[in-house]
Amino acid sequence: MSAEVAPFVLPGPLPARNTLAGWDTYRQTRKNFIPAPALDRSAWKSLSRRRRQMHDLHRAATHANLPVLSTPMSRTVGKLLTSRIETNALKQRPTTRAGVMVTGGGYQGKTESVCEIVATFEDRWRELVGHLNPDAVAGSRDLHVPVTYVQTPVTAKPKSLCKAILNFYDAPVTSRMDLPDLIRQVTDSLHDHGTKVLILDDITRLRMHRADDQDTLDLIRAFMSMHVTLVLVGVDIPGSGLLREGRRDAATGQYTLPPASLHRVNGLEATQTERRFDLVELGPFRYGSPAGIAAWVRHLTGVENALRLLDASPNMLSTGTMPEYLFERTSGVVGLLERLIEDGCREAMDSGQEALTETLLDSIGIDLTHTPDRDQDAGEVPTVPSPRRTPNRRRRNTVLDDRGPAGAAG
Repeated sequence: MSAEVAPFVLPGPLPARNTLAGWDTYRQTRKNFIPAPALDRSAWKSLSRRRRQMHDLHRAATHANLPVLSTPMSRTVGKLLTSRIETNALKQRPTTRAGVMVTGGGYQGKTESVCEIVATFEDRWRELVGHLNPDAVAGSRDLHVPVTYVQTPVTAKPKSLCKAILNFYDAPVTSRMDLPDLIRQVTDSLHDHGTKVLILDDITRLRMHRADDQDTLDLIRAFMSMHVTLVLVGVDIPGSGLLREGRRDAATGQYTLPPASLHRVNGLEATQTERRFDLVELGPFRYGSPAGIAAWVRHLTGVENALRLLDASPNMLSTGTMPEYLFERTSGVVGLLERLIEDGCREAMDSGQEALTETLLDSIGIDLTHTPDRDQDAGEVPTVPSPRRTPNRRRRNTVLDDRGPAGAAG
């Protein structure tokens, strides 16, 4: 292999997607990272000491920034979400837009998948409208903001949710503003900036036994009158109580929720139209069928193609008993797999082994106890399978010969 080393620039500050500036930075730079070139040990040894150090740092960054691979589950979410957003954005009638709920367990990649799907929509939409707000107020050029991303406050109240949305736009908020004032400001911000999609992440932080949370959910339903596609993302939405007043239409699969009552507060809603949501799940991989095993192995193939270990053997993760071992360690949860592979690669580099083996991975624990940005009570932190050694592990991935091209990602 060539010993050419690509220039490596340390990443800048992480964008805070819950602000307009941060979301724009994420959208425009999300595909900018250039992974380290793949070198074998002989090519690495031919480098100068300084260039080895830089290449090792670049390799570490590559393992810390593994690509978000497409999976059968994420493709299902993408198809529904893209269709709903684009259809709603093109509507001309002042009707209530149907929303989308994306559910699944913790560390399933819900947020990353949704943000990638919606950022792709925004790229196309901006190109369509010439990067200008087609709904700008006459005589002005309001900043165009097709997408708004907000994290649901841990202890959400109608006022705190409104403030979180307004903070995204950096809109002025004063202590003298009451709830109707805040809702009116949110309505104006969404309209004046031409917003088409409002993402509310971590929505299952709402607890339906609390009156404030019930009022917040009522407010969220009212947002559907603002001509935006409301995208709610959360852990186990069906089990959270958010749908307890909903009715599922067997024909369409949509959940129908009663309208909000906030029209009695501020005249937000023009009609009593019921609110409709599509519910789609982003679940883990399954290992109980040939199709499920094949999808898992294809995903592992995509992961191993992104690794930069010097002594990595071909199909290091996707042959032998490794697929079953990795499934046992992660239960098919993509976020847990990413953590295990990332930490395993670091240990492989530090120890000089430069390859991933079951023995090496047995020494790697997945510790999710220190995750202050996740609400454990809302199920945002999954149960991590315990490491275990099974010397005579039976090979179950019997469909490997039919998995297709070696480089195919799940």
